[in-house]
Amino acid sequence: MDQSAQIRAHIEKANHIVITTHHKPDGDAMGSTLGLWHYLKKLGKSATIITPTDYGHFLHWLPGNDQVCVYTETPEKAIQLLEQSDTIMGLDFSVLTRANEIGEWMRNNKSGRCFIQIDHHLDPEPWDDFRIWDVKASSTCELIYRFIQANDELHLLKHESAECLYVGIMTDTGSFRFGNTTPTVHRTIATLLEKGAVADLIQNRLFDNFSESRTRFLGYCLYVKLIVLPEYHTAYMAITAEELERFDVKTGDTEGLVNYALSILGVNLGVLIVDRGSVRKMSFRSIGSFPANQLAGHFKGGGHHNASGGMSEDSLENTVEKFLNLLDSFKSQLIY
Repeated sequence: MDQSAQIRAHIEKANHIVITTHHKPDGDAMGSTLGLWHYLKKLGKSATIITPTDYGHFLHWLPGNDQVCVYTETPEKAIQLLEQSDTIMGLDFSVLTRANEIGEWMRNNKSGRCFIQIDHHLDPEPWDDFRIWDVKASSTCELIYRFIQANDELHLLKHESAECLYVGIMTDTGSFRFGNTTPTVHRTIATLLEKGAVADLIQNRLFDNFSESRTRFLGYCLYVKLIVLPEYHTAYMAITAEELERFDVKTGDTEGLVNYALSILGVNLGVLIVDRGSVRKMSFRSIGSFPANQLAGHFKGGGHHNASGGMSEDSLENTVEKFLNLLDSFKSQLIY
């Protein structure tokens, strides 16, 4: 569903816009929120970004990052900004629970406000008044670009917004390696480069900007924690809370770790299970026809066909055991 013209008309009369996204935002979440924020500022609109939680340091260089309000750091300020808003734009999430306390606030404070959803995930919850939604889009950043293009306002895209949108498209396509890298993606990227995004600098800031401890953590995970199950064409890693503490793992340090499993010849499914204390967070990645989202559904999760997330309130050991037991029922789908 795409209501670009109606959304643009509403933005014109909006007085105070809040842009928000999901917890622990990734490159697409921050790229789309900041890319949209720069566009709204060019329109002369009053707009603020509020994230539910912090996010990886490798994204802090994004233009406008210093203007982001993090709910968990300043909840009183965040609530005040939400209460002042007449329009809330939720990006890169389809259900309100993904936005933690912000999502709960939105659920309870809809009266007198307009809610706009821009997303590419499956099964959107009907919390919105207007929606731009396409599961075939590579990323939410691609949808933000389409929205601006549909309203004939690409001239308002400057290098700041171009860099932000480039980041989200690049990260959600796995640096243009995944099956969602369409001809439209390449045409969009070409325009963003023309608008001032610098590909090699962005690549360096995203992937060559990690701490020594994170690099050592990566080596440890690949050498010690990576388990390959050839009979299931699967590889997985299960990281304990103690290991996170030992390597001083920060927000964002496990980003992309699951993809290393898929670099192994013959592996069609990669899974990362991380003990976060109160819950076990899970990432599922697949190549080809295997439905990662169906497996994630057994762990209160879901997402895209080849990229999904889940969680478990059981112990790490029991979560791993459940995952391994489930593999047998998916074995025929994993062999191709």
